[in-house]
Amino acid sequence: MARTPAGLVRAEPGPPFEITLDGRTLTALPGQSIAAALWGAGILAWRTTREGGRPRGAFCGIGQCYDCLATVNGQPNRRACLVPARPGDAITTQEGHGHAELSV
Repeated sequence: MARTPAGLVRAEPGPPFEITLDGRTLTALPGQSIAAALWGAGILAWRTTREGGRPRGAFCGIGQCYDCLATVNGQPNRRACLVPARPGDAITTQEGHGHAELSV
């Protein structure tokens, strides 16, 4: 038996599917959150802060801190650690509060 997390628990996930981050194609597995899929692809940041534009990604992983906000399929401020990845999801890096069209 393989010494991987999936192998240790005898998990048999369905076939991988594609999602995109800023147009870049990534692979996700059924049951993964968007944050987990991004982590699996080596991506650690997908948002910038309102003040200073500092990079952010997942911090707490349980939906409490809001550091992992992303724009998913055109909807800003989605917590990537809580949103299940779905085939064809289009994630875009969120800048600031995610509502640039409302800025004055």
